[in-house]
Amino acid sequence: MSALREAVENTASEGLRLLHEARVVSMSVIAILRQLTGRGLDSGTNSRVDTSAVSNDSLRSGELARLTGVSADTLRHYEKLGILAMSQRTTGGYRMFPRSAVERVQLAQRALQLGFSLHELSEILRTRENGGAPCHRVLKLTEEKLRSLDQQIEQLQETQAYMRRLVREWKEKLKHTPPGSKAMLLHSLVDTPTKRSNNLKRRSRP
Repeated sequence: MSALREAVENTASEGLRLLHEARVVSMSVIAILRQLTGRGLDSGTNSRVDTSAVSNDSLRSGELARLTGVSADTLRHYEKLGILAMSQRTTGGYRMFPRSAVERVQLAQRALQLGFSLHELSEILRTRENGGAPCHRVLKLTEEKLRSLDQQIEQLQETQAYMRRLVREWKEKLKHTPPGSKAMLLHSLVDTPTKRSNNLKRRSRP
């Protein structure tokens, strides 16, 4: 029984941690807005590095992958989608990127953490590189993701309150359960309100 109680308490603590992380992520929205709608992050999604400029100011794909924590395959995928500027190959066959590509990859990774899709990022960045101003589009998408985040936070708070109450009830029940006897703690979950069960099911959906 103690192991079960510990598992429930650990789950409640995990809910607190997720709630904190959700709040931290929501505070990053402004930074992402500035980066996605800004100018001068790199040479553009359609540009290519001049082979004559391949020097200390350029990075091989492996170096870029190491600096940003992504795989070389991810970099190729970003190039294909237009999120990252097309690389220039050296005579030795190495793919080279401008150093500004580091910030572009980091931007993409942070935006993905906020819920932007690769398709959305590609659309926004291509619009920007073609001289457009995707600011309103970025704001609309961010507002949608923020509303979704608020709903997740609300559900986490409801689940947290429910699990705290459950822990208190189970502790009290165990006090009145003779040693070696079954308290049937999990069976009590069947009697919980339908609303709570539905909330937990919604959170488990992909």
